Amino acid sequence: MQALVIAAHGSHLNPDASDPTYAHADAVRETGAFDEVREAFWKEEPHFREVIRTLESNEVFVVPLFISEGYFTEQVIPRELRLEEWDPKKWDSDGTSATHATLEATDVGKTIHYCGPVGTHDAMTDVIVGRAERVTGDPTIGEGVGLAVVGHGTERNENSAKAIEYHTERIRKRDRFDDVKALFMDEEPEVDDVTDYFEAEDVVVVPLFVADGYHTQEDIPEDMGLTEDYRLGWSVPATVDGHRIWYAGAVGTEGLMADVVLERAADAGADVGDARGAIRKAVTPADGVDRRPETEPSAEPGD
Repeated sequence: MQALVIAAHGSHLNPDASDPTYAHADAVRETGAFDEVREAFWKEEPHFREVIRTLESNEVFVVPLFISEGYFTEQVIPRELRLEEWDPKKWDSDGTSATHATLEATDVGKTIHYCGPVGTHDAMTDVIVGRAERVTGDPTIGEGVGLAVVGHGTERNENSAKAIEYHTERIRKRDRFDDVKALFMDEEPEVDDVTDYFEAEDVVVVPLFVADGYHTQEDIPEDMGLTEDYRLGWSVPATVDGHRIWYAGAVGTEGLMADVVLERAADAGADVGDARGAIRKAVTPADGVDRRPETEPSAEPGD
């Protein structure tokens, strides 16, 4: 038997923070690829510490629903799962290249395949582009349009910015958008000045966050000038300094994130059968979880 554990941060303050985790777990569960699928959190129940001990399966694939490698993925989760043999060097990563490490949870006799975070997997690049397609309603989005990939950024974890820059560069190499920039909340270049970095009239802004919350639904919209008060909502697109800003909300709410979870587990040796195809087939352009007040796009990007 094989089990999947999706490990996420959760929140005591934002009741919606765990919604994407449950949604992606449900999507994987419906494919039947795993005998057991469980959610586990740092700030909510069920907790990291108990989850492995509640499983019947002897082989467990743990996929962190985090954007970057760092404190939580390298220290907190392995410690709370009681993976005694764990060492970050087992990932042999440069900050964006973690794949998986196989360890034994000796107290319960289970083999644990501890995977790298979803946010650094190559499949996330497609999720970001897909998010841009869905917020604009244009599956061919690119020509005449700029794309901003937004991360938190922090001096405490250099890998936080690496993940954003990694996907930005991968998208840039596709030569699809007029320009692609990595912007941050707490580092330069800052998302506050988004219009300074693009010549294109239309700019799609995709935050590389797991869930919508304080940053994506309050800080970023106000900082970019989409609205003076997030409680009043904002238009999509919103006009700022002569640019039309198509703000997408957290990429982690995309249905294709479940596919990235499966990719991580498959890379670690999980038998997922045709589950990835089933996930991709199930995702529609209207799939994203959107916390904004309902608005209708008033123009086509690039017009």
